[in-house]
Amino acid sequence: MIEARATVVRVEPGRAWFKVDDRQDGCGRCDEPGGCRSVKLAYSIKPPTEVFSLPDDSGLQPGEPVLIRMKDGAPLLGALGSYGLGACLLVAGAALGHLIASQGREDLFALFGGSLGILIAIGFNRLLHRSRRWRGTLAMEIVRDRQLCPQTVEKCV
Repeated sequence: MIEARATVVRVEPGRAWFKVDDRQDGCGRCDEPGGCRSVKLAYSIKPPTEVFSLPDDSGLQPGEPVLIRMKDGAPLLGALGSYGLGACLLVAGAALGHLIASQGREDLFALFGGSLGILIAIGFNRLLHRSRRWRGTLAMEIVRDRQLCPQTVEKCV
């Protein structure tokens, strides 16, 4: 399981907003010699989102510490579904368009085929987003910190 400690910032009926307390930025070698600084470069273009929301049915309160869990492999699966599928269909569509084109029109057909591949990927991703089974594989679990408390139950509750 991938885990991150967070604090509840705001609560509305059925939804809670969290701020991650232990954000890890890449490998941690940004300022060392040989470090790639890729995280700092990415954050200069778009700063990381500080607060995000998740569905909540457990009655969390603002200021409450929680642990947010996600299954191992879920981020990779999500990235492959959104970016990988689009990249593969773009290349496949462009290659197919290039193959069926007549002499001198290969670029135009490759552009059309690649565009069609991207449109198919967008449609497929929208269908995936509606699938409960797909969303279930990417779901995050919220665990109250007192359930993880190493002391006796009286001190945690």
